[in-house]
Amino acid sequence: MIDTSFASRRLLLAGVFFSAFTLCAAAQQPATPPAAPAAQPLPPGSPMIGRPDNEAAAKLAPVAPPPIPAAADKLPLAKLKVPAGFNIEVYASGMANARSLAQSDKGTVFVGSRLVDKVYAITDKDGRKSVKVIASGLYRPNGVAFKDGTLYIAELSKVSKIEKIDDVLDNPPKPTVIYDKLPKDEAHGWKFIAIGPDDKLYVPVGQPGNNVLHDADHGQIRRMNLDGTGAEVYAVGVRNTVGFDWNPETKQLYFTDNGRDWLSETVPEDELNRVTKAGEDFGAPFCYQGNIIDQELGWGKDCKNYTPPVGLMGPHTAALGMRFYTGSMFPKQYKNAIFVARHGSWNKSQKQGGDVVVVKLNKDGTVKSVEPFLTGFIEDNKYVGRPVDVMQLKDGSLLVSDDWNGAVYRISYGKQKVAAK
Repeated sequence: MIDTSFASRRLLLAGVFFSAFTLCAAAQQPATPPAAPAAQPLPPGSPMIGRPDNEAAAKLAPVAPPPIPAAADKLPLAKLKVPAGFNIEVYASGMANARSLAQSDKGTVFVGSRLVDKVYAITDKDGRKSVKVIASGLYRPNGVAFKDGTLYIAELSKVSKIEKIDDVLDNPPKPTVIYDKLPKDEAHGWKFIAIGPDDKLYVPVGQPGNNVLHDADHGQIRRMNLDGTGAEVYAVGVRNTVGFDWNPETKQLYFTDNGRDWLSETVPEDELNRVTKAGEDFGAPFCYQGNIIDQELGWGKDCKNYTPPVGLMGPHTAALGMRFYTGSMFPKQYKNAIFVARHGSWNKSQKQGGDVVVVKLNKDGTVKSVEPFLTGFIEDNKYVGRPVDVMQLKDGSLLVSDDWNGAVYRISYGKQKVAAK
C-alpha cells in the first residue's frame, strides 16, 4: 500500500526546492539590456542621407557657424593673406550670417543672410560706414540684387522688391512679393539672384537633396522679367548654384555648381559652368564634373550627352559667389578674370576651400588657371572664417562677405592712403 501523503510531501518539497533554485539562478544572470531605440529616419533632404557607414565618415557633418557675429576686435583680419601689393581691411561688421552682396547706384551695399531673417544695408558717409537692417521677418533672404533704384530679395520660396530703396533706408516699407512660385524645400533652398544684361532676373532652384531624381521644378536656373512675369527655365541639370555672373565680353552666363556629397572625399569636384544657349543640360544628378557617371542614378546615362564644365573648382570646396572683374584698380592680369569665393568643405577629413580664388580664362572662355587670392580662413583644419560672396565696388576694389564672422572685407591694390593728422 502506497502512503499518498508521504508522496505528496515529497513532491511539494521538490517543487519548493526547484523554485528556489530557479529564482537563485535567475538572480545570478545579468539583466537583459533594453532594446536600443530604433534610429529615427532622416528628414527629407538631410545632408546626412547617403553618408557611408564607416568610422571616418561618421565624424563628418555640416559645420554650424557661431550664433552671433564676431566683435570687431575678434575678426581674423591678421590671419588673412592676399598677394603682394594688395591690402585687406574690414569694410563692415556686426551683420549676423552676412551672405550675398549687391550695390546700389548711390553706393549702398546690401547684404543678405541665410540663417537669420534680415537684409542689411551698409552706407558710407565721408568714409564712415554705418550698418542698418532694412528688412526683417523674412525667411532665408539669401539673395539680393539691384537695378534702377529697386532692391530685389530672394527668400526660400519667393522673390520680393523694395522700390526707391536708397530714399527709404531709414524707414523702408515691407518688401512687395513679385514671384511666389518657387519650391519650399529646405535642402538647397536658399537663393542667389542676379540681373543679367538682358534685364531679366535669374533665380536658381537647387536639387531638393544631396543626390536625388528631382521633378521639373528643381535642379535649374530660371529667368523672369523684373516684375516677376514671364518666368522660364534657362538651364537644367544644375545641382546647387549659389553664384553666377556674365562674361563682360561674350555676355554668356557663368555659374558655380556644387558637386554631390558622399561619393568620395576626392570626387566629384565643384564646377564652373558656362551657358551658351538657353535650355542646356549640365548633367546633375546623372553626371558630375563632366566625366563621372553617378553610381546611383547614372545607369544608362552618358556624360557626353551633357554640357561639361569649363573648369573644376576642387572637391567639396563649396564654390559659391563669383564675379568677373571689370575694374581698373587691380593689375591688368586680373581684367575680366573671375573671383570665386569658396565657402569650404564639411564632408572632407582635411578641409579644402575656405578662400577666394581667381580664375583666369583662355580666349575660348574655358579655364586657364585657378590661383589662390585670399587665404587664411582655415587654421589647424578649423574655420576662422568662411567667405561666401564677392563683389566689385565702383572704385575697383573687391568686397568679400564672411558669414562665419558676420563681416565684409575690402581688398584694394596699391599704397594705402593715410589719414591726415
